[in-house]
Amino acid sequence: MQQALTKLGPSFRASVGRPTSTSSKINANRSFVQNGSRTSQVSLCKSSIVNSVFAKSISIGKTKENFQSNRLIKSNFASHEFKSLAFGRRFYATNQEGELATEKMRNVAIIAHVDHGKTTLVDQLLKQAGIGSSDERAMDSNDLEKERGITIIAKNTSMNWKDYKINLVDTPGHGDFGGEVERMMGLVDGVVLLVDAAEGVMTQTKFVLSKALKAGCKPIVVLNKMDRTERCRTDEVENDIFELFMSLGATETQMEYPTLYASGRAGWATAKRDDPRETLAPLFDAIINHVPKPVVPEEKRFAMSVTNIETDTFIGRIVTGRIKSGSVYLNMPIKAMNLDGKQVEEGRVTKLIARKGMDKHMVNDAHVGDIVSLAGLANATVTHTICDPDVTVPVPTIPLDPPVLSMGFSVNTSPLAGQEGKQATFQTIKKRLQKEVENNISISLKDGEGEVIEVCGRGELQLGVLIENLRREGIEFSVYPPKVVMKTNEQGEKTEPIEEVTIDVEDQYTGLIIDKMSQRLGEMTEMKEIAGKARMVYMIPSRCLLGFRAEIMQETRGSAIFNHIFHSYAPHKGAQMGVKKGALISSAAGTATGYALESLEQRGVLFIKPGMKIYPGMVIGENSKTDNLEVNPCKQKALSNVRSVNKEEQVRLTPPRLLTLEECMASIRSNEALEVTPLSFRLRKVGK
Repeated sequence: MQQALTKLGPSFRASVGRPTSTSSKINANRSFVQNGSRTSQVSLCKSSIVNSVFAKSISIGKTKENFQSNRLIKSNFASHEFKSLAFGRRFYATNQEGELATEKMRNVAIIAHVDHGKTTLVDQLLKQAGIGSSDERAMDSNDLEKERGITIIAKNTSMNWKDYKINLVDTPGHGDFGGEVERMMGLVDGVVLLVDAAEGVMTQTKFVLSKALKAGCKPIVVLNKMDRTERCRTDEVENDIFELFMSLGATETQMEYPTLYASGRAGWATAKRDDPRETLAPLFDAIINHVPKPVVPEEKRFAMSVTNIETDTFIGRIVTGRIKSGSVYLNMPIKAMNLDGKQVEEGRVTKLIARKGMDKHMVNDAHVGDIVSLAGLANATVTHTICDPDVTVPVPTIPLDPPVLSMGFSVNTSPLAGQEGKQATFQTIKKRLQKEVENNISISLKDGEGEVIEVCGRGELQLGVLIENLRREGIEFSVYPPKVVMKTNEQGEKTEPIEEVTIDVEDQYTGLIIDKMSQRLGEMTEMKEIAGKARMVYMIPSRCLLGFRAEIMQETRGSAIFNHIFHSYAPHKGAQMGVKKGALISSAAGTATGYALESLEQRGVLFIKPGMKIYPGMVIGENSKTDNLEVNPCKQKALSNVRSVNKEEQVRLTPPRLLTLEECMASIRSNEALEVTPLSFRLRKVGK
């Protein structure tokens, strides 16, 4: 104990037994900052916190046993908590010292098309930097990300290589989550463009690269999956990438990009094709040599644009962003501004958090170029500027592409409402959707007819992920058919969103795809053979793609590769060709029986199985004809006192097609609604 008191110094020994007031702490912190000393500030915090814990230990009891246990609590707290604090802290007595540290900092994002190996490469980078996790896809921490095998939410981390600190951002690759890529471009100065050496340039490759070039990021090109030598098209893909840079209007500096050859899964990268394939050191060196250091502006006052928010039970709201100017430290007064320069709220920095690998570390201050999270504001949200109280100009943000699809969300009004979900009120649904919009800037809300909220997003997959998240939180609600977001141009014409669709299929399915796309008003712009498959590129209205993914996967037995991305708005192209099948609608309430379903199998494809709860108006299957048909799936076999030869014969049914969420969204008609509960999905009729 005496040794510990000696280390803590006379300030701690003098304060034992009396608490330190909050006002004295703030005044002391302010005086230490003004004098340019941060080490003294940490000593004060350390002595105050340990003192409060020690005072509580004395009040528990003065017996020998209690005193010994309290000494143990105090020693563990002092050694463990402050060890982790010291591991992550950085001190800058002046702005000049912080600017010197910026010389050894690089901010870079990994961008690519879906399934081109971004997250796998990040895992290997973390491992070879000495801070990796034993789990695969460590950055995909969301449950849906692990189940679907895709990145949905952009995340940042940091690592050290030689004397440099590298802040790394992992971004989604699917077009529906392009908003995550757009908002993360403000965090970085360079990007690593990852391209599959076999698939080559895809739709999302164009999108993410265009956003990076507009943001002024300096690119590094990496051809991934080079270990699959039999499928690689290295020369052809390199030419396609160069043409892509030219078509997107890259500057001369951006055109001087280095090209590396790598295998993310095997954990190696080379500057030349014939170099030894050992580690990812060439990629680390390329990031250090080609990605520019953060720019230090003349403005020395603190300013940071918020790119992400999260909520902690104990800390409160935590906002994350990159510091554009100045420095931030604990207990510093700050304010939040919107894009119009209006003040949202004022507060003080209560926590500063930095990431290293998969861990979070408390720090005492941060400087220009750092990507940090801070707490202390209750209402700040994405696109807001967190800054010094004297700053009046907000940090500009990158403009976003408009949403192209909308769906109506409302309360569940079916006969089974409230039986499977705990939260089913309109206010609960509205509050949860408003919370989603705060962090997901690519989603917007608007009021619909009655108690309906229109949710506008980028595509079916993005809205499907939102529905799944709400369902897993115990919320029960109804969803109405998806609709495209129409606009009116300057000439007064009605315009609709057009998507660029890329489909890779085997040659035997080429005629089928051409026929399906022509029925959906698709116009072919390119067709070529790549890696033994036919690649077709179409321009097609977004409304004609609703449900097409599930249909094409079923027709090609899952062998097709289907990708799409928003292209532009164009005049309305008229009605869609093709005939949809009718529905089998229940006319009775009760429990489905095998006896009734056996006779209904001849009418079409069933969506239910025996034992499921049924109510009038519920869609239980797809009719083989074009009209709707009302049936009774709850009919039971009549009892009689006459012995039958086939009395003991069992009912044998064909396995039903139990619809997934994506299939349900694709199957909703204009007069139908999708009932979503934590346990099930049900289609039902809501109009004529």
